[in-house]
Amino acid sequence: MYELIQITDVSYYIQSPAKIGLVRLSEQDVCLIDSGNDKDAGRKVRQILDANGWRLAAIYNTHSNADHIGGNRYLQGQTGCRVFAPGLECAFTNYPILEPSFLYGGYPCKELRHKFLLAQPSAAEPLTPEALPPGFQIIELPGHFFDMVGFRTPDNVVYLADCLSSRETLEKYQIGFIYDVAAYLATLEKVKTMEARLFVPAHAAAAADIAALAQYNIDKVWEIAVKIVELCREPLCFEAVLRRLFDAYSLNLDFEQYVLVGSTVRSYLAWLHDTGRLAARFEGNMLLWERI
Repeated sequence: MYELIQITDVSYYIQSPAKIGLVRLSEQDVCLIDSGNDKDAGRKVRQILDANGWRLAAIYNTHSNADHIGGNRYLQGQTGCRVFAPGLECAFTNYPILEPSFLYGGYPCKELRHKFLLAQPSAAEPLTPEALPPGFQIIELPGHFFDMVGFRTPDNVVYLADCLSSRETLEKYQIGFIYDVAAYLATLEKVKTMEARLFVPAHAAAAADIAALAQYNIDKVWEIAVKIVELCREPLCFEAVLRRLFDAYSLNLDFEQYVLVGSTVRSYLAWLHDTGRLAARFEGNMLLWERI
């Protein structure tokens, strides 16, 4: 873990729970794409930088989930590097309490205020094309989170952030986190047609061809959607839908899964309602969802 993997003369990634991209900008300067999940991750990245005599010029965050921005504060404090994050992700990076608050739908209880959902704040600036090193391109990848992006480097390596998961992850957890189902499907369709020297997803193996994995993720989204519609053949409240999904896939509910999968299921319900597959009504002071 935290092994530096070289892709080209200038592009690398650091093998970690959420892969960290590293690109050499000159003989001395490098930038990171994301920073890992906590201070310890930041320390390990710093050790890699020091061992190679590199200076960290900037961190480009793909999005603001804690496992991608958790090393920002340590590395920024140690090196003085700049941090950039796209759109709404910039606000979440500056004020990380927004993530568990958004997921829970209110002030998060102590079981949700931990490093996996609540990073330390860092001084992030808005990501714009002008903020990028020469030759870099921003790739918009919305759906998993608000304004998530990926990056294409000048040597045609594409860092894909969290826009898809490995087969192993989906087989284990079944329901990947999604904020906007329609946008997520559109992103996967776009990724399926991309070409690059190498794709580096944060939570799947690096590969020269990503199309089959993108399609697998698409198929899993539709599987979950069909399952929810089937469950709602009778009127169900959100909690009942969530419980029956966990029962159907033999999953165990805890606080973290409640907010991550729960937020995702709410997104599915909204999308299925907006696209005419589910009706929503209030009855007995409960919001009920029912197949149309």
